Amino acid sequence: MAWPVLVFDIESIPDLAGLRSLRDDPPEWTDGQVYEAWVKERAEKGQGDFMPLHLQRVLVISVVFRNSEGLKVHSFVDRDGASEGKVIQQFFGTLEKHEPQLVSWNGGGFDLPVLNYRGLRHGVVASKYWDQGEDEREYKFNNYINRYHNRHTDLMDVLAMFQARANAPLDALAKLCGFPGKLGMDGSKVFDAFKNGGLDDIRRYCETDVMNTYLVYCRFQKMRGGFTEAEYEQEMAMVRGSLEALAAQETHWREYLDAWA
Repeated sequence: MAWPVLVFDIESIPDLAGLRSLRDDPPEWTDGQVYEAWVKERAEKGQGDFMPLHLQRVLVISVVFRNSEGLKVHSFVDRDGASEGKVIQQFFGTLEKHEPQLVSWNGGGFDLPVLNYRGLRHGVVASKYWDQGEDEREYKFNNYINRYHNRHTDLMDVLAMFQARANAPLDALAKLCGFPGKLGMDGSKVFDAFKNGGLDDIRRYCETDVMNTYLVYCRFQKMRGGFTEAEYEQEMAMVRGSLEALAAQETHWREYLDAWA
């Protein structure tokens, strides 16, 4: 398997300030009142309360970065409520610097469109990501944008043979492969966790989810011949060793390793 590989996942919440700017609610209303009115209107139409992608404010982008030197887990976090653009720029800056194999689970259906819209809003620069052969000829035939190219591998999309009706959840696939899956949180709980001051809980959840994605990607690589059986086992041992080191610093990795028994 060729390095470097950058596996990523994002966590987001409704952009209430953005929602307010697109509505004609009374100016004295709080953001909470604006959101409640929007939810009520949606319910009256028989629609859910999932915020459109362009109104998803990015809180956390977690990555697993694997190269010839080893494996790192890192999160870009908007801690002050005003750094969303910086967080997105840091992510795309990593991509610009390393030109990695990009890997996600449903990244083409959610994460990347959100990053596209929110990056546009904040004036983010991501020339390598958008290159489709204008700057480098090889990107014409393998770029991050084309759904059927592999410079970005959306595992959910690929494994479903690009058929939405065949999609499977990451949590289920990870557990079926013997990996930990989700621990204590899922995407539906992120907004409530944020309102209760649980930004680090969200960050920890995002990190374990992106690790699930990396482990499933390794299993996929073994299936397609990117790893021999011995190389796959060696990679799993390396990941466990890396997580043991992280577990000495943060307890969610100890919980993750215990679940990977």
